[in-house]
Amino acid sequence: MPLRLLANRSVDLVFVVFGVSIIVFLMIRLIPGDAVAIMLGANTEITPERLASLRARVGLDRPIHEQYWIWAAKALTGDLGQSLWTGKPVMEEIGANVGVTLQLLVMSLVLGAGLAVPAGCVMAYVRGGATDIALRVITIAGITVPSFWLGIVMILFLASVAPSFPSLGHVPFAQDPLGNLQRMLLPSLALGLPILASLARLVRTAMLDALGQDYIRTARAKGVSERAVIYKHALRNALIPFVTSVGITAGYLFGGAIVVEQVFALPGLGRLIVGAIGERNYPLIQAAILLVTTGFVAINFAVDLLYAAIDPRVRS
Repeated sequence: MPLRLLANRSVDLVFVVFGVSIIVFLMIRLIPGDAVAIMLGANTEITPERLASLRARVGLDRPIHEQYWIWAAKALTGDLGQSLWTGKPVMEEIGANVGVTLQLLVMSLVLGAGLAVPAGCVMAYVRGGATDIALRVITIAGITVPSFWLGIVMILFLASVAPSFPSLGHVPFAQDPLGNLQRMLLPSLALGLPILASLARLVRTAMLDALGQDYIRTARAKGVSERAVIYKHALRNALIPFVTSVGITAGYLFGGAIVVEQVFALPGLGRLIVGAIGERNYPLIQAAILLVTTGFVAINFAVDLLYAAIDPRVRS
């Protein structure tokens, strides 16, 4: 891959992350409610002097542009601040919760993307048949069903047919691997099935387009087996838009993960952010959202490079 392409993408990545940091910092300040008043609590007499003293202690008395530059300068050194409520470094609190979210995202993405390829190939190969129609109807239904509703239905269904199956809460993998996978199965399905439906339709469309190309007819005319035509020739070209969509989907998965974690009572990053918003814990919200958006940008950066490696035409 040309170094020029890598350098250009890296510069774009830096500017995007910088812009995101400004937007996140400013939008959090627009959340209604005074963080300092919430910290003092309902049982404390709130006076202007106490508000001013606490606001100065946590650095919220400075102009907003000064607050941003102080925070950004520390962030460049890896210091994203301390929690307004616990006084602990926010990275410590994020680190204690991010593992659950990452496991949920990886399992749901592997499930959705892994099954979408064979499902899409089958739909393309039997196009127009009863199997294709049935799978298309199922995928349309899967796209329209919200993940949180699907999760609730799964919990209710298991409660009636298999009440002993653990469906809520979380157990660390190191402590109980089987129990961990059992509790992560339903939320991964709830989050991954809509992805499976969307990506399967994409693979079907890309495969139909690839199967209609001249090089496919040439391969068949040379006596290449149908299996090789589909998986070696057609699928390779059909995976180009699929790879791009997987990268974008991986970023948007986090939005669904926040709700799914609430449904299944998972102590992940989503629940941490929701709680921080309720507490107006600015440093924790800023750090968590910045890391999430940076991860989203980094994933798309990697997919962009992979896309260029798969399709040489993009390099030019």
